[in-house]
Amino acid sequence: MRLLHTSTLNLHEFHGDDIPKYAILSHTWGKEEVSLQALQKVMSNESNELDGSEGYRKIKDCCKLAASDHWEYVWIDTCCIDKTSSAELSEAINSMYRWYAEARVCYAYLADVDSAGQSKSSLMSRIGRSRWFTRGWTLQELLAPITVVFYDKAWVEIGTKSSLLDKISEITGIKHQHMFEPLKASVAAKMSWASGRTTTRLEDIAYSLMGLFEVNMPLLYGEGSKAFTRLQHEIVKISDDESIFAWRDDSLLNSGAFARAPSAFRESGDVFNVKFPHLEKPPYTVTHRGLAIELALVTGTVEYGVKVLMAALQCALATDITNPISIELVYINQHDLIRTSPHTFIKHKRPPKDQEAHHNKLVYIRPTDKLDFSVRPNQAPTFYVRISSILAHGFSISETYQCRPQLFFWDKAQREERVEIEID
Repeated sequence: MRLLHTSTLNLHEFHGDDIPKYAILSHTWGKEEVSLQALQKVMSNESNELDGSEGYRKIKDCCKLAASDHWEYVWIDTCCIDKTSSAELSEAINSMYRWYAEARVCYAYLADVDSAGQSKSSLMSRIGRSRWFTRGWTLQELLAPITVVFYDKAWVEIGTKSSLLDKISEITGIKHQHMFEPLKASVAAKMSWASGRTTTRLEDIAYSLMGLFEVNMPLLYGEGSKAFTRLQHEIVKISDDESIFAWRDDSLLNSGAFARAPSAFRESGDVFNVKFPHLEKPPYTVTHRGLAIELALVTGTVEYGVKVLMAALQCALATDITNPISIELVYINQHDLIRTSPHTFIKHKRPPKDQEAHHNKLVYIRPTDKLDFSVRPNQAPTFYVRISSILAHGFSISETYQCRPQLFFWDKAQREERVEIEID
């Protein structure tokens, strides 16, 4: 771990038990951030190009604050990591949650908040609009340290995680009890905290969550959204929390078991991990065919000749803790299923006597992006288009034309009835 001396601004490297007590900075990156190499040049008098730059001023102000609080060392991500080394960058990102957790104090610098002359209500409003609360990396920087002190653009203290607890909970959706014990929250709840956050690089939305889920994985920049899939695969290796499957995505007609992005958990903040004895199952795993899992499937509705099955999960909504959440699945062959209607999940009730209950059966929930939905010879294909998805994206249906294959428009909100478009 590389630390910055708060008086000399020189960098020092420490390992294991030799790491001293330190403060740590949480901030959002600007246009003139200072790299490790640039800082070393300035400290060795090889360059003065940083004089007056915003990033260098931030480093000096942070060091001044830490020194006034009697901390000899501080960690700042911009200049304490050699980002030209992929090995060091990977080690740092995999260690970052722990580094923030072990810091004696975290200084959260809100560069877009000016507290001067502001009333309390006005200041709270400005804090709520700060970019700091929208970035992916700052989630772990808020939750990992016990002590977080917030500062405005002029480094004036505006509160702490404890004193601003109500406001931070309102902004982030994180419940009070999880603000200081985040690792005890369900997988779905943790994902919901990240659902509205963004990162500059697509992969970082997954990498920034590794510490919160206590997993490690190599960084593969360039893999895009696959990083989030890999994160979920790593989570199920160490956790039996089935709330990881309690997500919704309005943009999909069908899907596999795993969500495409944290945004799918936007409405899952009140999902709790609950153990229902009648739903106990052996460990599940990810295979080349998808999620291999034993499920007790219950027949639900029949849509367009296809039997929809309900699979109850070991989790429930806080408002109905006694009834597990279910997702809907359909068979695509004898052993493989896909999730249907992933825009919703339902509260599972004990099935009526006239419904068919199934014993636990090993099935595979296939990722739909790897399936071949090509039509068999001599089989007339039919497509269904969900009306709500069209309208939600700002489109409307103005005309229909004669076509093959057959086309239907439908919407679950319309009493499960499909609207058939005459094309002949």
